[in-house]
Amino acid sequence: MGIDLLTKHHVRKGNRTAPKSEDPYLLLLVKLYRFLARRTDSKFNKVVLRRLYMSRINRPPLSLSRVARQVNKADSSYSATHTVVAIATITDDIRLTTVPKLSIAALRFTRTARARIEAAGGECLTLDQLALRKPTGRDTLLLRGAKNARESVKHFGMGPHKNKKPYTLSKGEEKGRGRRKSRGFKV
Repeated sequence: MGIDLLTKHHVRKGNRTAPKSEDPYLLLLVKLYRFLARRTDSKFNKVVLRRLYMSRINRPPLSLSRVARQVNKADSSYSATHTVVAIATITDDIRLTTVPKLSIAALRFTRTARARIEAAGGECLTLDQLALRKPTGRDTLLLRGAKNARESVKHFGMGPHKNKKPYTLSKGEEKGRGRRKSRGFKV
């Protein structure tokens, strides 16, 4: 008679080992960073490779204002030779009046964000250009966007007192669940 093991056998890892996307440019970047992660001792390349595998929800966009704020926060350690790296889309933020001179490497840039960075004397790099310049990720600042800033996240959460946003057709006061006695629950 066999023994009953407490742990289940053959538990599959939930981590991706390749991107789901069939974008040929993304697949070429994966091939490049897979090589760099294997052949260099740099943890940076392993992190970039893992982020390249991620779904779009896990690669939220990054605004220019957030980039500028993080660079200002790291001002003592951040120099002109540093490059900001984001495995995401860099978007423009009209609330930011002056864009600092930055060197940014990202998956993609919006048209206005690219124009503002280049007008400020900065540069927009692709990730393969970054691999040629800084193959180990030295002198880089790796950033990512706010994952829970999506509109749909505001609706998550069950029950009263969760401060979740109701799904309503009209703006303003909710007249459905949680308001009238006949509609599920009364707060």
